[in-house]
Amino acid sequence: MLDHIGLQVQDVEASLDFYLRTFAAIGMREAMRFPAGDTFVAGLCGPDGNPVFWLGPSAGSETRELHVAFRAPDRKAVDAVHDAAVAAGVEVLHAPREWPEYHAGYYGVFLRDLDGHNVEAVHHG
Repeated sequence: MLDHIGLQVQDVEASLDFYLRTFAAIGMREAMRFPAGDTFVAGLCGPDGNPVFWLGPSAGSETRELHVAFRAPDRKAVDAVHDAAVAAGVEVLHAPREWPEYHAGYYGVFLRDLDGHNVEAVHHG
């Protein structure tokens, strides 16, 4: 149903670094960027190369929490996202585990990004 999503962030460069390092295990990479004032907008993609997750400069100081879940190919990738987050000192909201209340085989890790958003890596086993 979703085509793409964009987050407004306080520091595009720092947020780009956070997402690329933390979610490398699921194949996240920068697909493109273009200038936006004194900074830039970055389009991130998964293995298919289509930029569907966008980071751009904030229009103001207010941030409202958003939840974004990135699909992982397997549980090992979810665990690798968790390991990368812990190594970088990222706040872990919920360590990797099954969430049977969502559905059987739902395995996810929930993290807090640099702007306070709840970001997740999930595998639907």
